[in-house]
Amino acid sequence: MTTTSSPPAPPAATPRAVPRHVRDLVARVTGDEKHDPSAHSTLDVVWTLYDQVLRVDAARPDAPDRDRFLLSKGHGPASTYAVLAAKGFFPASWLDDVGSFDSPLGHHPDRTLVPGIEIGSGSLGHGLPLAVGLALGLRGRSTARVVVLVGDAELDEGSNAEAIQVAGRYGLGNLTCVVVDNHSDSLGWPGGIAPRFSLEGWTAAEVRTHDQPRLTAALRHTEPDRPTVVVVDTTGKDAA
Repeated sequence: MTTTSSPPAPPAATPRAVPRHVRDLVARVTGDEKHDPSAHSTLDVVWTLYDQVLRVDAARPDAPDRDRFLLSKGHGPASTYAVLAAKGFFPASWLDDVGSFDSPLGHHPDRTLVPGIEIGSGSLGHGLPLAVGLALGLRGRSTARVVVLVGDAELDEGSNAEAIQVAGRYGLGNLTCVVVDNHSDSLGWPGGIAPRFSLEGWTAAEVRTHDQPRLTAALRHTEPDRPTVVVVDTTGKDAA
């Protein structure tokens, strides 16, 4: 594959907070207010990924060597839609009628309709297993990273426990799981979320959502033979 077909490297600029115009774009996504807290809590992570970390190109959203971002929390796509619009993947005007009859933007994202969306998602527990399979398929064939965003409550699903184990056993260094921790899980994680991943062979980091320098550094970090988990605390509770 030629270098001209690869997405550009992410900028190396100083990490920056989510700009006001991006927050204004999020506010344009209406009609699914029950998921607003879940959706809006992902904004800092998604913005940092697209602004500072991922190798993607809005002009070529299907470039073979692009990094893949999988939104497992697909029941709350508002922040992801806003960031994709801000980065030029589709017109910002699409945000004004999310969920309407002929809108490509649904309350769950559809990879066949929305440039930049990699999977149809929203059913909890699907994103991380899909990310493991995608990382396995790309390993040895591409330099692409696979980054999947899940919620802390989503980790209660048994499919995630199996995916965590498999990723660690296969040493998937091209896989990063971002856990947006709203402290909303029902069953709890004795010892914390990060140690649970570490036990299965992952390298782990814990950061606060608004600590842009540490968040950016954690999301950029990879190891060649271990998957990475970044636990992002959105509440200020028990954050590193």
